[in-house]
Parts: sequence; structure tokens; C-alpha cells
Amino acid sequence: MHVAIIVEGKNDKKRLSRVLSEEIPIYCTFGTLSSDRIETLRKAVGSRQVVLFTDNDPSGRRIRGMLYDVFPDAIHIYTRRGYKGVEGTPEEYLIEQLEKAGLEAYILYPSPTSIWLNNDQL
Repeated sequence: MHVAIIVEGKNDKKRLSRVLSEEIPIYCTFGTLSSDRIETLRKAVGSRQVVLFTDNDPSGRRIRGMLYDVFPDAIHIYTRRGYKGVEGTPEEYLIEQLEKAGLEAYILYPSPTSIWLNNDQL
């Protein structure tokens, strides 16, 4: 599956990069979308399947709506209300959403050792 993910900002991209293989390109809208930025995204994505992962807030919904017109066949994944956008979403939830989009082969799952270390440090 040739896939590209579109997020809002560089912090969202950085967060997803922690749990996703480099094989999947992640593109940013950088907030407001001009026709030039939309065209740049369209060219960069090419023939890949698009996954839209924007924040669950008015700005994220507006961006998602604008991108829907350009990528009508896009897969939509969402972060949960209460999380501070994609960048503030726990990695476990990001992984769940990526799995729902069928991207299991590209997910960088944490090793069981790192999970135990993180729990011991709490």
C-alpha cells in the first residue's frame, strides 16, 4: 500500500514519526491552506492513498473539509476530544488509529522492555 499522511503542523508530524516507519511520508498543511499549498500537497502525494489526521477542533475540521475536496477518497483518522491535538495524543492511541487505517506493517511498535521501563519510572 502506497500511503501518505497529511497532518496540520510539524509537531504533529514529529509525533507520528515516532510510531511510523520512514516509508510513509508525512506532509504538513502548516495551518491555513492556500490554493498554492493545496497544489503542492496534491503534487507531493501523487498517486498515493491519502490518510488525513487532523486535530479534533474547529481548525482541524476546516482543514479536513478543504482537503476532502482535493482527496475525496482519503482515509480519515481522528484523535480523541480532550487530547491536545495530534501532537498531544498518547502513542498508544496513535497506534490504534493507524491500525484502523490498515497501516500495521508500517507501525513502529514499542518493545515490551520499553513499556516496562516507562511504567517503572512512573
